[in-house]
Amino acid sequence: MASVLRLENVFTSSFKLSSAPSNSSLSNPTRPYSLLSFSSPLLPALISPKLHRRTSSAAIFKVSSSSSPSTAICSVPTEPIEGQKTGTSGLRKKVKIFKQENYLANWIQALFDSLPPEDFKNGLLVLGGDGRYFNQEAAQIIIKIAAGNGVGKILVGKEGITSTPAVSAVIRKRKANGGFIMSASHNPGGPEYDWGIKFNYNSGQPAPESITDKIYGNTLSLGFRYHKVMLSILSNAGGFVITNLNGGIAIQISEIKKADIPDVDLSRLGVTEYGNFSVEVIDPVSDYLELMEDVFDFQLIKSLLSRSDFRFMFDAMHAVTGAYAKPIFVDKLGANPDSITNGVPLEDFGHGHPDPNLTYAKDLVDVMFGENGPDFGAASDGKGGVVVGGLGGRSTTRLGPDKLVASGGATVAASGGATLALTGGCIRSLGGTVGKCSTEVPKEEEDGGSIGDDGSERGVGGLDEVPCGGDGDRNMILGRDFFVTPSDSVAIIAANAQAAIPYFQSGPKGLARSMPTSGALDRVAKKLNLPFFEVPTGWKFFGNLMDAGKLSICGEESFGTGSDHIREKDGIWAVLAWLSLIAYRNKDKKPGEKLISVSDIVMEHWATYGRNFFSRYDYEECESEGANKMIGYLRDLVSKSKAGEKYGNYILQFVDDFTYTDPVDGSVASKQGIRFVFTDGSRIIFRLSGTGSAGATVRIYVEQFEPDVSKHDMDAQTALKPLIDLALSVSKLKEFTGREKPTVIT
Repeated sequence: MASVLRLENVFTSSFKLSSAPSNSSLSNPTRPYSLLSFSSPLLPALISPKLHRRTSSAAIFKVSSSSSPSTAICSVPTEPIEGQKTGTSGLRKKVKIFKQENYLANWIQALFDSLPPEDFKNGLLVLGGDGRYFNQEAAQIIIKIAAGNGVGKILVGKEGITSTPAVSAVIRKRKANGGFIMSASHNPGGPEYDWGIKFNYNSGQPAPESITDKIYGNTLSLGFRYHKVMLSILSNAGGFVITNLNGGIAIQISEIKKADIPDVDLSRLGVTEYGNFSVEVIDPVSDYLELMEDVFDFQLIKSLLSRSDFRFMFDAMHAVTGAYAKPIFVDKLGANPDSITNGVPLEDFGHGHPDPNLTYAKDLVDVMFGENGPDFGAASDGKGGVVVGGLGGRSTTRLGPDKLVASGGATVAASGGATLALTGGCIRSLGGTVGKCSTEVPKEEEDGGSIGDDGSERGVGGLDEVPCGGDGDRNMILGRDFFVTPSDSVAIIAANAQAAIPYFQSGPKGLARSMPTSGALDRVAKKLNLPFFEVPTGWKFFGNLMDAGKLSICGEESFGTGSDHIREKDGIWAVLAWLSLIAYRNKDKKPGEKLISVSDIVMEHWATYGRNFFSRYDYEECESEGANKMIGYLRDLVSKSKAGEKYGNYILQFVDDFTYTDPVDGSVASKQGIRFVFTDGSRIIFRLSGTGSAGATVRIYVEQFEPDVSKHDMDAQTALKPLIDLALSVSKLKEFTGREKPTVIT
């Protein structure tokens, strides 16, 4: 029989044994345990790649903790769970996975174990979500575990609803320690679909990698090694499992700390107290609305929305921004109440898909693309937005010379030689239907579904529409016969912000974009003599720059736009920004005079700065092995290529695997995307997506700058075809992945 090693010989005076509590109701009565409190310098992180529960050679201890006398803290036995890899967007899985025993609870406990105690003990946290299925149940779990870990107070949106941008705003205004966001973004909701959770830090921005990496490690194990130590079986309890290792020991999490309190009524505003812990159910709109009123000139926007020759419509798609639509657009900005549709958030988004585009916002599209449609329409699922717009006459039937391509749909010829390929294939012109309208919705995963960002002119006569994403942070802008790419959108907002938006009356501090986003913003920064930053994909990289006072306006090609008013991208902010630009440009227009349209604003911008043709090809659900081999091949090519080499008609300036060094904290993010940059400014970029739930998504980005105004109305796909062909040839994509065509072209 193995001998028992005295703990004081191993841990010295850092550890103290305590007796088990007499109240057996606080834990599983069949699992007696002893208590171990410790604060040892011998605790470097040890994250085991593979976990095994060792009942024959393990001792389990419960960490002692203090709590309010009136709030009992339960010790819930658990085991490590693999597969909870946490990224920038948190953790996203199917609902049925999150509903597995302790799945969510383990992640929440791992989060608290990852944070310094001073970041939450007796502190204030915010909790909100996009209203999808499982949010209400999850909110109760989060509240109880927060209380069990010593949090002082939680602010939670009524019914558990608060948009992602609003959570960031509340964290900042209330000076909270951080906040939980319950959302799977633009993914569909319901019992058979998706759910997600992420944590934002005290600045309102997503938790940095230093925290998300710890969370993931703690979901697997919390461990340390003590050289030349061998432990045998001690006793069984909640807290940690001490596993016998050759030459050391590892501590695995086996306890969830949970307050024994009743469920909180989230349907009524007010404060509920449980000893030293309290929950306040708040209005999810008020803090965010107050912030928007500080940022924008609401009277200026109201003057546009109240014009008799300007009509507005907003489709909330039964997602989280439904809670914000009436207070902002109707009550404050004077829009007609009838202009808000699908404004009640539903757990399954009304059996719809919370991805605001021309397919999933079908109800709005039918109205906006119909006869005598409104002048400006907006759709939102809570995270993003689509603006389909046009100002002025509706007599035109020209859809523009470009293509708008999204996942799955048919390509249909329209007047003016245009084609639109939409997911599900609902295509109309002003004069009527030019293609069959299908309600079929293809299967979407976490990273897919946004409608095309191809730089094309798009729209339907006399319309403006803006859709926002599932949790309220994305936006897509279109004008009459005009589609504004996200890359152009952020550049145009930045170029006009000082004049049209009071928040920027002193001028932006700096501008930034994600590396794959086109260089349109770079040219604005250069002309305005502003600091400029190119960062990896992920909003968290903007946050450090904002906190350091270096950045005001930023954006991503993936339909995210925002500023330093919060630390998240913000769909409603982008819609209000465009309404501000349009209102500012038309403030002196009298009734009956032709209004300056979205297309007018963009064309003027191109004439000043030049046009960056841009497109993205997504190949979803590729076999991971083939996709990784392709990236490996390209990285090998990076090491062998030299400046001056010819690739068809293009001359290589440089090729690299993008590495970013944060100018604020010096942290380094490597392997962020393979870039081929040519002497004429053209770029080809290859990346693998990290947010898909099935297989790998290969993304190819192509960009070409065109200063010649006479060529600005070219079809983006035509202008970019030589680069697209080169990208497919250089990468050997078909050879490695077997894919003939992309899933999505934007």
